[in-house]
Amino acid sequence: MDDVKTRTRRQILEAAAGILEREGAQAVSTRSVAAAAGIRAASLYQLFGDKDALLAALAVHGFGLYLAEKHELAPTGDPVADLRRGWDLHVGFGLRHPAFYVLMFGTDRPGRRAPAAQEAHDLLLRFLSRVADAGRLRVPALTAAGLLHSGVTGVTLSLIGAPAADRDPEISARMRDTLIGSLTTDPPPVTDPSLAARALALDSALDAAEEAAEGATEGAALPLRPAETALLRDWLNQLAR
Repeated sequence: MDDVKTRTRRQILEAAAGILEREGAQAVSTRSVAAAAGIRAASLYQLFGDKDALLAALAVHGFGLYLAEKHELAPTGDPVADLRRGWDLHVGFGLRHPAFYVLMFGTDRPGRRAPAAQEAHDLLLRFLSRVADAGRLRVPALTAAGLLHSGVTGVTLSLIGAPAADRDPEISARMRDTLIGSLTTDPPPVTDPSLAARALALDSALDAAEEAAEGATEGAALPLRPAETALLRDWLNQLAR
C-alpha cells in the first residue's frame, strides 16, 4: 500500500511540476493536476490536502532538483572559488526553472519564510565553513550567509523578472565578485593563519558542533552552557575584528 501511495505521490508531483514549468504557479490547481496525473481529485486531496500543501510539496521537490545540481559541484582546493561556482549555479538554476525558483525562494506575504530558506541557509553555511577553515573569511559565517543569500536571491529574482532580451549577464557576476570579495580574503601568504582567521574558523566549527549536537542522542550536547557559548561567541567576534 505504501508503495502505491509513493508512486501516486510521485506521479502527482511530476504532473504538477510539468504544469508549473509550462504555465506558472497560477495554473497549478487540484483539478488541473489531477487531470494531468490521470487520477481522481479525491486521491490528490488524500495525499496533499489543499492547493497550498501541494505547492509546498512542489517547493520541496524543486529543492531536490536544486540540491542534485549542487552535489555535482565537487569541492576544489579553493573554497572561495567554490563559493563563486555555487553562486553561478544558483542563478543558473533560477533562470532555467523560474517558476520553481519563485515558488522556492519567494514569499506570498510579509513574515512568511520562503519554503527553501532554511535548507538553502544550511547548505550555504557548509560552503562558508570551508572558507572559514581556510582562514579566508572576514566576518562570522552567519553574517556572511545572510548577506550572500540576500544578494544571490535578489539578483536571481531580478533577472527572472526582466524580459530575456533585457537581462544584463554582467549583473550577476559583478554582484558576486563585489560581495564575495568584501567577505573573503586572498589566500594567506604563510601557512600559519592570523588570530582573526583562527577565531572565525573556531566560530564556524562551533556552529557545526551545535548543529550536530541538536540531532544527536542525549549526552552528546556541547560541554558549555548557553550563557558560556554566547560569551565565547562574543570573544571570538572581538578577536576577529
